[in-house]
Amino acid sequence: MAVKVGMVSLGCSKNLVDSERMLYKLKKNGYELVTEPGMADVAVVNTCGFIQSAKEEAIETILELAALKADGTLKKIVITGCLTERYREEAAELFPEADAVIGIGNNKDIVDILNEVMSGNRVVKFAPKLDAELTGERIISTLPFFSYLKVAEGCSNCCTYCAIPMIRGKFRSLPMEDVLAEARTLAENGVTELVVIAQDTSRYGEDLYGKSKLPELLRELCRIDGLKWIRTLYCYPERITDELLDTIASEEKLVKYLEIPIQHCDGGILSRMNRWGDEEKLESLFRHIRKKIPDVILRTTLITGFPDETEEQFNKLAEFVQRVRFDRLGCFAYSAEEGTKAAEFENQIDTQTAIHRADIIMEQQLEITCENNQKLLGTELTAVVEGYDRFGECFFGRTALDAPDIDGKVFFTSEKPLKIGDYVKIIINDTLDYDLIGEVTGNESAE
Repeated sequence: MAVKVGMVSLGCSKNLVDSERMLYKLKKNGYELVTEPGMADVAVVNTCGFIQSAKEEAIETILELAALKADGTLKKIVITGCLTERYREEAAELFPEADAVIGIGNNKDIVDILNEVMSGNRVVKFAPKLDAELTGERIISTLPFFSYLKVAEGCSNCCTYCAIPMIRGKFRSLPMEDVLAEARTLAENGVTELVVIAQDTSRYGEDLYGKSKLPELLRELCRIDGLKWIRTLYCYPERITDELLDTIASEEKLVKYLEIPIQHCDGGILSRMNRWGDEEKLESLFRHIRKKIPDVILRTTLITGFPDETEEQFNKLAEFVQRVRFDRLGCFAYSAEEGTKAAEFENQIDTQTAIHRADIIMEQQLEITCENNQKLLGTELTAVVEGYDRFGECFFGRTALDAPDIDGKVFFTSEKPLKIGDYVKIIINDTLDYDLIGEVTGNESAE
């Protein structure tokens, strides 16, 4: 009888791609995949170790699995990912319940590791992080019509608050031919929406080709039959070029959506973060983007409570958000991470103050989003069907205005049956906070 394996993938979409590659290897080599760890013989936890809350979630998950192992429901536990990679020396001792504790460079050997574990051995291995697999076949674990396309690994930006370079190593792009081959395979298997990701997607190709090749990559992706929506996340503000903007504006398959994490607007704070820009440069950039792509959806992320952030600097950030009026925004309280330069800075801000400031920004953003959504009343938008809400007795999905997992939904009724992955025309007739409400129009098919 085949050994049953359940994967728990924590953290970001980039981690999810790694999990999907491990799932493919396991299934190909005779392991049976199950969706719930409680139904499995072996649980593999692909952890996140980016910030404190992510570490806490990982530890809590491991302890829950340890309880399943203690009562005999689960036989083995394997831990990998950013948490184990970050805390190599301590990880094996911290998690005695784990039958294998490995680094990201060992994920490519997941089959051999599980074979060894099932033979009764405890495995503790940490290959060089630069051995982490950059490509490979995957089992898609998202909804079947969309997939993340990871085009690079690691990061070389070295923001003072961020542990990613320590965990994942230097930035390294996948060759374009490999990215395009993976995208073609995904499209052939029914994927119609691609979300292009990396730690810094806008840097794609610099290490291989001497300059950013993101615009060229996006144009090539648009040539792939079957794809309808292509979305780009994680573009750094200093690398937003006219070539990139013109490409997004001109290519029909590229949704008019840009995520540009800026973290703050105050020049002094950004300098201490080792980030680009100041209030004037950033505001000028966003004006330029909106001029180039008038219907663009702009998303950003911010950090409040960075060391030495004054009340005046925070107020400047709040006023900046009101003026720029981002379409989508996430704001996070600063987390001092050991091993980063910022953790050693003087004048660390009280955690509750940082959280309170983040809450204020998100309250502002909710008002802005609600006002923006009101302007959509009566308009017709294309949406992709993600499922049916039997309690609300309606379908739900997303428009091109919203990215998977991080943005809002649209809830809608339809007189005809629909299936997941259908693209339909929706007339918007109401709003609910970040979400839209509507109904399918007479033209149900949206090519």
